[in-house]
Amino acid sequence: MENFTYYNPAKIIFGKDSEKNIAQEILPFSSKVLLVHGKDSLNRLKLSDALSSQFEKKNIKIFDYDKVVPNPHLEHVKEAIDICRNNQIGFVLAIGGGSAIDTAKAIAIGVPYEGDVWDFYTGKAEPKTALPIGTLLTLPSSGSEMSNASIISNKQEKLGCEHELLIPKFSILNPLFTLSLPPYPTYVGIVDIFSHLLERYFSNSQSVHLTDFLLEGAMQSLLINASKLHQNMHSYEIRAEIMWTASVAHNNLLDTGRISDWGSHRIEHELSARYDIAHGEGMAIIFPAWMSYAAEHKPEKLAQLAVRVFHYDSLAYSKKELASLAVKKVQEFFTECGMHKNLSELGIDETDFSIMAQKAVQNGSVGHYIVLNSHIIESILAIALRNDL
Repeated sequence: MENFTYYNPAKIIFGKDSEKNIAQEILPFSSKVLLVHGKDSLNRLKLSDALSSQFEKKNIKIFDYDKVVPNPHLEHVKEAIDICRNNQIGFVLAIGGGSAIDTAKAIAIGVPYEGDVWDFYTGKAEPKTALPIGTLLTLPSSGSEMSNASIISNKQEKLGCEHELLIPKFSILNPLFTLSLPPYPTYVGIVDIFSHLLERYFSNSQSVHLTDFLLEGAMQSLLINASKLHQNMHSYEIRAEIMWTASVAHNNLLDTGRISDWGSHRIEHELSARYDIAHGEGMAIIFPAWMSYAAEHKPEKLAQLAVRVFHYDSLAYSKKELASLAVKKVQEFFTECGMHKNLSELGIDETDFSIMAQKAVQNGSVGHYIVLNSHIIESILAIALRNDL
């Protein structure tokens, strides 16, 4: 087991009516709040009047920013930073999923910073202070409601910033807000959650039985609930389990004592930055391709996945055979979630593979379970081009 320090002060308020005291949660921080969300999201959830009434009673002034888009854009972050500065706003509330929350986090660290907020994402600067952040989660996926990370795109690159200042002060999780989600964003989110669990699972760290079993249990729970959801998209109980799984999968508890991989995510960020596809859709293609490569070069952890999560007999197959079965089962699950199997199905060819691979490694390497250089990443993208197990 690796040495670790675990810190996560996010307050979670979970369940029906959990949003009814949101103004009270904000009041200790500021009397001016910026709402960060996508167009029409408040009206779709019938939240606009309810929130306005709450804030009015507590004398909290609302400022609205509704330009959030998937794969959140740097230009929108900068617009919202100006709104905050011009109006002395002291709190940022994200309403939505990972895109809204990651946008809010970027705004929060950008407001007090005199330079370009993009500096935090390129590694040129580290946040020293930030506006406090809260979230009202409506799309379980990224886990950003409890994480210390934010991912932003400048339309050429998609980069992340990690810092404890990015952990929200509180997050409101009411599964009722997810009942109206259509199947596609629901299952894109489920794939993203599963990919977060897989990234942590693929580790070279030894004596990590506790987190191995926690990760395996979370994966099995997600497989069960995703299957049940096909039969009943409006089940509160199923949606509640998925919502909490998303948070637990990415609040770094399951990272403790181990070094996670994250090579697949780095590859996908180049994919979604260039082609603006949904992150979960990209992960559904890249992860099985990465696993196919890993099955040939380092099958041990994949074999364990096949036995413990997909219940194959360890005595009936070799490690490489088990690893290949794990790849097949993961891709089958993603296909059942309605995702594409390969890049060709999205109309993407190999033209930019070399450029994406170079950007992914940034003149170095990525990944830990398997260290990837640009040549290996090109090989994985080639598998992803026509992957159809």
